[in-house]
Amino acid sequence: MTRFRVAAYVIRHRSVAELLVFDHVGLPQAGTQVPAGGVRPGEELEQAVLREVAEETGLLTTSVIRPILVEDKPHPDTRQPRRTTYFHLQAPADTADAWRHTVGGGGDDAGLTFACRFLPLPLERPLADDQDAWLGHIDPRWRTPTGDRR
Repeated sequence: MTRFRVAAYVIRHRSVAELLVFDHVGLPQAGTQVPAGGVRPGEELEQAVLREVAEETGLLTTSVIRPILVEDKPHPDTRQPRRTTYFHLQAPADTADAWRHTVGGGGDDAGLTFACRFLPLPLERPLADDQDAWLGHIDPRWRTPTGDRR
């Protein structure tokens, strides 16, 4: 059975465009990621992406610009089918540069702490699970150099 997910490219515009990413505190092998997660039964995709951003980063001030694309790609560890809808979101320019957020609630991530920060675009290195692959669909200048892809 396919798992339905959303992923968020949260962009902040200052002197350059910057992407919101996070790392799992105490779990460096998870790699640098963008907010992403499962869609709940009956939940609209735009609601799901805003919820995931809020749960994983604590940000409540983002807004959805538009969906970018739908990716069908198996989970990197379990190989179970999953369909991820990527969204372009915007964060206010005055959003903090970096912070830590501990996930609340009763979901799979509850109790985890994420170190959140903004990175200038284009990224210097790919994100975990190639989550950056579709940034060029927002702006071609934001494509991650492919020479570093594994």
